[in-house]
This record gives sequence, C-alpha cells and structure tokens, in this order.
Amino acid sequence: MFQFAHTNYLYFLLVIPILIIIFIISLQIKKKAVKSFGDLKIISGLMPNVSYRRPRLKFILLIIALTFIIIGVAGPQFGAKLKKVKREGIEMIFALDVSNSMMAEDIKPNRLERSKQAISKLIDKLHNDKIGLIVFAGDAYTQLPITTDYSAAKMFLSTVSPEIVPKQGTAIGSAIKLGMNSFSPDNNRSKALIIITDGENHEDNAVEMAEEANKKGIVVYTIGMGLPKGAPIPIVGRYGQRDFRTDKSGNVVITKLNEQMLQQIASAGNGIYIRANNSNAGINILYKKINKMDKTEIESKIYSEYDERFQYLIAIALILLFVEFIIIERKNKLFKDVNIFKLKGNKFKV
Repeated sequence: MFQFAHTNYLYFLLVIPILIIIFIISLQIKKKAVKSFGDLKIISGLMPNVSYRRPRLKFILLIIALTFIIIGVAGPQFGAKLKKVKREGIEMIFALDVSNSMMAEDIKPNRLERSKQAISKLIDKLHNDKIGLIVFAGDAYTQLPITTDYSAAKMFLSTVSPEIVPKQGTAIGSAIKLGMNSFSPDNNRSKALIIITDGENHEDNAVEMAEEANKKGIVVYTIGMGLPKGAPIPIVGRYGQRDFRTDKSGNVVITKLNEQMLQQIASAGNGIYIRANNSNAGINILYKKINKMDKTEIESKIYSEYDERFQYLIAIALILLFVEFIIIERKNKLFKDVNIFKLKGNKFKV
C-alpha cells in the first residue's frame, strides 16, 4: 500500500513544466542573439570552449533533483503494519455549581468564572484521561458526557452560566447521583468526581450520596469556591446597572462558603477538600492527588502505521545537485575536442 502524507505539496510539481518552458524560451532568445552577429558555424569556431550541451545537462539535473525534493517533501509512505496502542488513565467528572450564589465576587472575577478557569487549567494538564462535565443548581444536568475530546470539553465549559439551568438552588446530592451514573459501566476503578461549589446545599443529603458513590469505587473531591466571610450576589439590570440580590425583607443576601459541608462530603467520598482563594484555586493539589490514583486501560486502538520513504528521494536529489554543481558550463581544456555524445568506430569522434 502506498500513500503520501502531505498531498498538498504535490501541487508544486506544476512548477516543473513552467521552468522547462522558461528555459526553452531563454535558449531561443540566446540563439537569436548569437545569430544577429553572423553565421552560427563561424561564431562557434571563434568560441571553442563554449559548450551548448552542458547548460542543458545542468538544467535537466536541476529539474530532476527538484522533482525528487517535491515528492520527498510530500512524504511518500509504503506498506501498512497494524499497531495496537493502549491508553491508560482515569475517568473524572467535574460537577460545577451554576447557582446564582456562584456569581459572588469574593473570588475574582467571580466564583463561577474562577471555577471555569481552574477546570480549564486542569484539562490542559491531562493526557490520556477521560473527562465529563455536569452542571447543577436546583437540579443536576449533563453538560458533556464522558469523553477524551479535551477541545470539546473546553468549548462546552465556556458556555456555562447560571442561565443554562431552569431551576435555581444548590442540589449537591443530585449532582453526585448523576455523576455516579455518568461513568463508563465497564470501569470499576480509577474514577473521580470533582465537585466545585460554594457548599450552600439546601436540597438534599449530599453526604449520604458521597458515601454511596465511594462504595461504587468513586473518589469524591470537593473544591470550595468563596470566602467564609461571604459576599453579596450581584445582579445586572436591563440597562447595565448593577445591584445586589435581596431577600423578601429587602435585605442584601450574603452568600458564604460552607466549608463544613464540603469537608463532610469529601470525607464521605474518601477524597479531600480544597479551599480556593484569590491566589490559588487548588488545581495543583488536586492534580497531584488524581495523578496518584491507579490508572486503568481507557481504550485500545489498532491503526495502520506506514513506513516513511522520503529520505531516499532527498538523498538522490542531493546527489544530483552535487553532480550539477561540479559540472562547469564551459568545456574542459583537456577534453574540449572530445564528443561523448557521438561514437564512430572504436574512437570518440572529434
């Protein structure tokens, strides 16, 4: 089996006939210029060292060398041998809180944006691992099924905002339950669920769900987004004016990080709790922990591998260029009377 790795480079072969046409035209122009001085036979006798064949030979060598270089750069490949590649890693699902409280700005630029930045940085560190994305507020929703497509993961991550969920609240337990059902069914280990939230859980018993997840071999990590002193929740009006969310009594709502809840969830899930702040989102700590987890075979692929043969063509081209370089355009004084192109009897014709 034969193929080219970079077929687009073959279009440069169209330059070859153009160069040949230009060379032929230049020869005709030179011949016409010489004729203007008189008879060609007489003029040739006056220039015994001028060779008419050597420039042609040098040009032919250059054209052949250029052809080999273009074909070589296009990457000719021969044969096809099957190769099996195994990829080992872990499966991890990010459960990201998108409730209104995540818009608080005690973590700059706000809790949600900082969470998205942290996830994106962690994705950049991954290689063979599978990732998925769940968003939750009053309920949990799958934003991205488990995949190895990191580009798609970052694209879906960029679209996350509180507006993508129809029900507000903070249902961490629902996110854990959905996460348990989102891992590959044939993988019984090497699974991590990473919950990124401010911990204001009002909907369900998240600790019990974390214990159940751990029984299924899922390690639950929690990252606390926010500061214990809390911050108001900004809202932006129709015309861009800023204000803060208030309760039924008209008091400004202060959302605070619930560290105790997140510590209990992480402990029940056999993971660790990490608190983010304005200088550190805890991604490096989390990555080190995940990297220590036992790796399992994520997928196995069989693909065809071709043998590269460009080096032979490039080598031939270099030899031709060297030969072209050592050939001089004028006749050698020692062999100026020798004509290697015509043979008469056993002797070269002079």
